[in-house]
Amino acid sequence: MIAALIGTALGPVQQHYLDEARQMQALSFAVHIPLVCFGVAFPAMVLLAEWLHLRTGDDLYRTLARRWTRIMVALFAIGVITGTILSFEMGLLWPNFTATFGDVFGLGFAIEGFSFFLEAIFIGIYVYGWERMPPRWHLLSGLPIVFTGFSGSMMVIAVNGWMNHPSGFKLVNGKTTDVHPWAALFGNRFFWHELVHMYIAAFIVAGFVVAAAYAVGRLRGNWGRYERIALAIPLTIAALAAPAQLLVGDWAARTVATDQPTKLAAMEGLQKTTKGASEHVLGWYDAKTGDIKWGIEIPYLLSLLSTHDPNGRVQGLDAVPAADRPPVNVERFAFQTMVGIGTLLALIGVLTLLVRWRRRRLPQSVWFYRALVVAGPLSLVCLIAGWVTTEVGRQPWVVYGVMRTADAVTGAGGVPVGYAVLALVYVGVAVALAWILRRLARSPLAPHADPQPTTQV
Repeated sequence: MIAALIGTALGPVQQHYLDEARQMQALSFAVHIPLVCFGVAFPAMVLLAEWLHLRTGDDLYRTLARRWTRIMVALFAIGVITGTILSFEMGLLWPNFTATFGDVFGLGFAIEGFSFFLEAIFIGIYVYGWERMPPRWHLLSGLPIVFTGFSGSMMVIAVNGWMNHPSGFKLVNGKTTDVHPWAALFGNRFFWHELVHMYIAAFIVAGFVVAAAYAVGRLRGNWGRYERIALAIPLTIAALAAPAQLLVGDWAARTVATDQPTKLAAMEGLQKTTKGASEHVLGWYDAKTGDIKWGIEIPYLLSLLSTHDPNGRVQGLDAVPAADRPPVNVERFAFQTMVGIGTLLALIGVLTLLVRWRRRRLPQSVWFYRALVVAGPLSLVCLIAGWVTTEVGRQPWVVYGVMRTADAVTGAGGVPVGYAVLALVYVGVAVALAWILRRLARSPLAPHADPQPTTQV
């Protein structure tokens, strides 16, 4: 009913570049979302290092906090570029979406904007405050950075949760009425699990990426006390977060099974509604037969995971018309990539925690550090795969069950040209960021940060 009303009001959009618009938005998102992870998690790591300095009096922690502060500023600056591009694309590529539902989610983006400006202000205070503020006050000046990083991204997650489970408004003749922004943003069923899932992911990504950088140094023989501590802090955080993410993933999957059963069916390639449905690991979905080819079948596992009942009923793709289904193999590949890498990261986390608990030190095997080097980029792949699972699985809807993506896209031409220019811009930004980070990594340590004490961490 609602979809029919809005389709009648907007009419068909003659857009030859729908796929290019989707890819352009996806490119911007894939570039920006890792920076969001660092914006959320990395300031907390910086403050943890500074707090350890105040608690222990060890100047090495202060040196680490100051060096990480430079990285935090560099990543924030790059995030400003990518975030600005992403916000413009929302209006330029999807004008019918923003025009129709701006009253519903506009408050969320307004709060996100205020959070961004406050974050920039307090980053400036924090950076300027080194050597100019009393140590405790300087530490406290960094807390708003953590808070605003959380609040700003929380608003974006709230909007995404609403897109997956729209509520808080009525649609009359294609126009939104009776809008309740707070109910829309925080009353949708997807908000809480997306929020927790994303914030744990932020600490996993930031933790493993930073640890991977120091693991490279370890393999090259650069392994003083400074490097051990610089690796131990982010690795411990990631090791705690990665196993916890498996539990949150179960929560998210059960919510999807209830409210977006077609997405779950696409994740698993389940053609027919089934009781006691099997899980298929790997394999390829054959659209002609509705079967999974070359997959490893585990009986009853899908029903057990999605309903906590081995004989539970799981809705299949056949419950909706073919036009209302997402691309199954894209969704399956993204989902299984996320789960597979997430499980490997959790195993690395458990191993790290066991060794630290039993032997009071980091693992010593060279293979462990080789695995850490790989875990850094794999965590980024896992992050992107998770968001592909969320966004592609919602297709063909931009607002689930209400507005199709094809009805939201711009009718303007020139999208391929903009796509090419955007790709070139991101290549330039990536080169600039790599140059900045290499310069920061090569900057000398403070004189007191002796890299070769014998103390083990």
